[in-house]
Amino acid sequence: MAYEFKMTGQVQFVDTDLAGIVHFTNFFRYLEGAEHAFYRSLGFSIHSPGSPRTLGLPRVAVACKYRAPLYFEDRFETHLLVREIREKTISYVCYFRRLLGESSPIVARTELTIACVAIENGQARMKGIAIPKSLSDQLESAPAELLND
Repeated sequence: MAYEFKMTGQVQFVDTDLAGIVHFTNFFRYLEGAEHAFYRSLGFSIHSPGSPRTLGLPRVAVACKYRAPLYFEDRFETHLLVREIREKTISYVCYFRRLLGESSPIVARTELTIACVAIENGQARMKGIAIPKSLSDQLESAPAELLND
């Protein structure tokens, strides 16, 4: 059973503002990239082309607390943790750490809750459904000591 996923990245110039600091919205892009990589590591995809019933995982809540900036060319780690699994929702906590040799200070902490929905025949209407067993059977909540910083 999985409750965490880590990946590393490097700040690209396009991610920064005029001061060379990562624009705050990019932390949400980094979070989403880690979330999708986590699903792929479990053999799961949120996209099923050609299926009459499309699975969706829209965000229903997201928050970020910024502690320090990331700068152009900084290397960083994204550490995604499963906080809670319910029948139709999954909540995550994600820590971003600047990778500086022996030190890896937390620069931001995000929280994300997704809902599982079905989109029938390409219609814009979504209906909440249970998280697919192929995913939920592979997940567990992270130990509490990992969720507190």
